[in-house]
Amino acid sequence: MSMDTASQRALNILLVDDDDLDVMNVQRAFRRANLTNPLHLARDGEQALAMLRDGTVPVSRLLVLLDLNMPRMNGIEFLRELRADASLRHISVVALTTSSEEQDKVEAYQLHVAGYLVKPVTFTTFVELMSVLQKYWTLMEMP
Repeated sequence: MSMDTASQRALNILLVDDDDLDVMNVQRAFRRANLTNPLHLARDGEQALAMLRDGTVPVSRLLVLLDLNMPRMNGIEFLRELRADASLRHISVVALTTSSEEQDKVEAYQLHVAGYLVKPVTFTTFVELMSVLQKYWTLMEMP
């Protein structure tokens, strides 16, 4: 695979999370798992939508890691807006949240999340999770 082909196939990741500790853990997990994917950060759903709509974050080959419990616009509200927008509804989203509430899971899947992962307790498990996610999504054929 040439360098151009590799960069064209690079998976962009948008982390939507307002918790500084969770953001640092994701960044540490990426480093520990040797993941070099571009990692963009939004602090809530409103900021994430703005970044997607203004081109700050590329919408092709994009995976959104979405926390559900955030101020201003929570994850479920973000998903509703995303799925209602014809230019953004194709984006793959994985809920990566501390919420194990059944209602949150049901709503997230009704809004077509690709997965619902409850944030693991241990950092080692979290690193493994990030590595598996990256491998899986890199192998997927995405627009």
